[in-house]
Amino acid sequence: MTKIYAVAMQKGGVGKTTSVVNVGAYLAQKGSQVLVVDLDPQANATSNFGFNKYEINPSVYDLLLEEVDGDEVAIKHCDTNVMLFPSNPSLAGAEVELVNMMAREHRLSRALVSIENTFDYILIDCPPSLGLLTINALAAARDGVIIPVQCEYLALEGLTQLLETVQLVRRHLNPELKIRGIVMTMYDSRTNLSRQVVEEVRTHFPGQVFRTIIPRNIRLSEAPSYGQPILLYAPSSPGAIAYKVLSAELFNGDQA
Repeated sequence: MTKIYAVAMQKGGVGKTTSVVNVGAYLAQKGSQVLVVDLDPQANATSNFGFNKYEINPSVYDLLLEEVDGDEVAIKHCDTNVMLFPSNPSLAGAEVELVNMMAREHRLSRALVSIENTFDYILIDCPPSLGLLTINALAAARDGVIIPVQCEYLALEGLTQLLETVQLVRRHLNPELKIRGIVMTMYDSRTNLSRQVVEEVRTHFPGQVFRTIIPRNIRLSEAPSYGQPILLYAPSSPGAIAYKVLSAELFNGDQA
């Protein structure tokens, strides 16, 4: 059965795209069939896989407007075997165009129906907002939402806002939606603040925080500019090792 996860947090710069791209690449390395859905108009996941977002056509924008189907949109990243529903800047207009359309919150769910059994994992990279694109992702994420939380001050405030949205989506659109796990990102072992944030999140959300913590790592920051996941760019770096362990933790938990 295909596992469908949204990776969401309305705060930008917390590691959503980094987590989607690198967890997806490591799951594929293990032999899983993986689809990454780039639902962010900034198209960072598309760029991170080495594709030019300005040359992508068709894209997930056309998919949401039901002008094409999934097979026409999907492109393959040959070095990792990850399939991608790419994004481009035109997706920024989708929220406005979808407002008056029927079943606007379920556009992505409907688009995934015909292709989902092809994959073991579908990972949806959400934009840094709680608008209609993120709602579509949460409505489609029948196996849960993965939440990256940066190890910094005010982390819990952003997390609380997202959880309120998750509750609304669960109540009205996707009764099965749950928290698959919280990923602590950009951890700096040299600071007391990072340790305190991790402890606080684990206290407030017992059993819901992944054991693996993603460190602040320059190689993780550099990899997107080379259009490569970290397993290709710097496979022995601390960031790569952390994402490899996180993907194993996710995979093993799904098999339990």
